[in-house]
Amino acid sequence: MNSFFATHDKRIRLHTPKNFTMILAICILLLGVCILASLALGSRLVSLQELVDGLFHPDVDSYGANVVRKRISRTIFGLFCGAALGVSGALMQSVTRNPIADPSILGVNTGAALFVVCGIAFLHINAANQYIWLALAGAVITASLVFGIGSMGQGGATPLKLILAGAATSAALSSLVVMIILPRSYAMDQFRFWQVGSVGSGTWSAISIFIPFLIVGILIAMITAPALNALVLGDDVATGLGVRTEILRLVAALASVILCGATTALAGPIAFVGLLSTHIMRLLLGPDLRFVIPMSAMAGAIILTISDVCGRLIGSPGELEVGVVTAFIGAPLLILLAIKSKVSSL
Repeated sequence: MNSFFATHDKRIRLHTPKNFTMILAICILLLGVCILASLALGSRLVSLQELVDGLFHPDVDSYGANVVRKRISRTIFGLFCGAALGVSGALMQSVTRNPIADPSILGVNTGAALFVVCGIAFLHINAANQYIWLALAGAVITASLVFGIGSMGQGGATPLKLILAGAATSAALSSLVVMIILPRSYAMDQFRFWQVGSVGSGTWSAISIFIPFLIVGILIAMITAPALNALVLGDDVATGLGVRTEILRLVAALASVILCGATTALAGPIAFVGLLSTHIMRLLLGPDLRFVIPMSAMAGAIILTISDVCGRLIGSPGELEVGVVTAFIGAPLLILLAIKSKVSSL
């Protein structure tokens, strides 16, 4: 068990990054600012007194205080979704050894969306606890399909082959989604709001459904982090260090799919958060996943929360869905990374 989940070989010398404490403090500060902004800003701006009343004075029944109370569940839900996507992106990049791997790029989001569409169109489901199991099944099957296609041929699952397999699979599944939705207006009405990606549906019920998946996914990620550090050196070296690479990839990929699938089921397919948060943390902290994974969770929570706030401010008096905002930010970044890295391995 120890050789699978961790490696203590002297050839791998990983230390706490020198700037870790400072970056952690900055992230905690940014997280606090994002939480306050999410509670205070939107189509209805609230005053400092209304914010205090909404948080600490349940007996106060003013309109502003009630607005703040309604935003609490949305804010917590956004933080959880961002954290899940951040960890999912870190795991996906490590498992595939691909610096631009992300659940959305590898088609996992689209697979989850297809199964949710089938549930809406054929099973007439409309509850979050039903969405989540369908989304997880779709995410697992799609991830397996992409890895299977990417592993074919000479050289196995190279970064470029996985990206191409993910793009092709995503395109094919997107076509199936359209084919199922178009003849069914009732399903289209329900699906079109979900598919954009939004944390507006973040109720306490959705949070309670989401928490077990979040805890399981992050625990698996942290337990496998030391062994994933060895995997960066290559399969042969990792095997020599006592890491069972195939089982490690399966477990880590499963954790990534659980986090991504649960988020997609409840918030819709939100792209690029995992890619952006993980790259920021790798740039600041280096490659050690013992630090990159938890800090990617914080970065993902910050990115998604501030994107939600920006969407509310830009679209006021309505709102611009957070999936649109993250795509607007993430798409240029993906192009830049692809140009700079030439889709090289980690």
